[in-house]
Amino acid sequence: MKKITLLVVLALVFALVFTGCAKTAEEAPATEAPAKEEAAPAEEAGEEEAMAEPVKVGVILVHDENSGYDYAHIQGIETAAANVGVAADQIIWKYNISEDETCYDTATDLVEQGCTLVISDSFGHQSYMQQAAEENEGTVFMAMTGVTAGPSGLANFKNAFNYTYESRYVSGVVAGMKLAELVEAGEVAAENMDADGNIKIGYIGAYPYEEVVSGYTGFYLGIQSIVENVVMDVSYTNSWYDPVAEAEAEAANALASSGCIILGQHADSTGAPAACEALLQGGTTVYSVGYNISMLSVAPTAALTSSQNDWSAYYTYALGAAVNGEEIATDWAQGYAEGAVMISELGESCAAGTAEKVAEVEAAIKDGSLKVFDTSSFTVGGEEVTTAPAYDTDGDWVADFGEAIVDGAFSESTLRSAPYFWLRIDGITELN
Repeated sequence: MKKITLLVVLALVFALVFTGCAKTAEEAPATEAPAKEEAAPAEEAGEEEAMAEPVKVGVILVHDENSGYDYAHIQGIETAAANVGVAADQIIWKYNISEDETCYDTATDLVEQGCTLVISDSFGHQSYMQQAAEENEGTVFMAMTGVTAGPSGLANFKNAFNYTYESRYVSGVVAGMKLAELVEAGEVAAENMDADGNIKIGYIGAYPYEEVVSGYTGFYLGIQSIVENVVMDVSYTNSWYDPVAEAEAEAANALASSGCIILGQHADSTGAPAACEALLQGGTTVYSVGYNISMLSVAPTAALTSSQNDWSAYYTYALGAAVNGEEIATDWAQGYAEGAVMISELGESCAAGTAEKVAEVEAAIKDGSLKVFDTSSFTVGGEEVTTAPAYDTDGDWVADFGEAIVDGAFSESTLRSAPYFWLRIDGITELN
């Protein structure tokens, strides 16, 4: 009986061993590596797959593609996504998000939808983005044009801006070339000059923020580098974007009526250029320099050029860092040297030689030989500025931090990304 049992057991063992070997041989790869050794590569492949999980991006826009400012961000993100391999279906767009709790709710919703990177494009979104960042450590929040990322101490909260003042300066050079041509042609009338013989130009700004002050000062200095005897009046609309363009048009008409012969703008609609075109066609000599987008479609004769941002420079950097699992800089700011700013195509009314002059100035900005806010090129209260704090830290609108004057120039956007040029230089008057 025991002998029979032993034979049965041996037979069963032999069958099990044979079956197991047959299964292993059938499933094993050609190398016939042991099953235990196969487990490690399988686990590593799973880890690599998890690490390669696509970045999901949420975008919060204060307006939509009809606003030049927002459209520039849309284009920048789309270009950057293509550059670094982020697919279109990995981006969730949120349009016309107001600068209130709606922004926080939207940011939170994007996190819940799986976004690992949330971007907002408006300064007014910043506090709500920061709140969302505090509550969602696993998501990176980028508040464009903001100023609180550094002071917040949050590792997942970022700010970025461009050296827009550089392209403002270059657009001012374009305007200066036109103004010089008008002077030579005898087209600057008495009503275009003040009592001291200075030629009057105008500028339409949204708000009296440092961003706007930095831009209009760069624009003025660009013009003055070509025609010295100019003064500029600045009119604020208290709106970044007027969908029906009435505020900008009204400001343009008022400035032109006061004798301003060239108008710049830091507003996001086409109102001012369109108003200049109507005035020019009606016999009033006035030309326009726009912002964000080419204004030639609404002002084919009056528009000279526009100061522009190429946001793809920053977004390519930031999205690329996110894709590669790298840290994104808390504050980022670049200009002509990195291709982050430029001017739009020159209009048909631009003076002869403008393109060549623009190329010369852009090259000088890129190589550092031309500093937009060189303190030898302007005065404040009749005096050259030799020292100045950089920006305000306690919210009282008085600069109290850092030294802005470095190597004979106001060093803009180096201590933080957002502009902080706050000086009101001689020759410029804020009307309201």
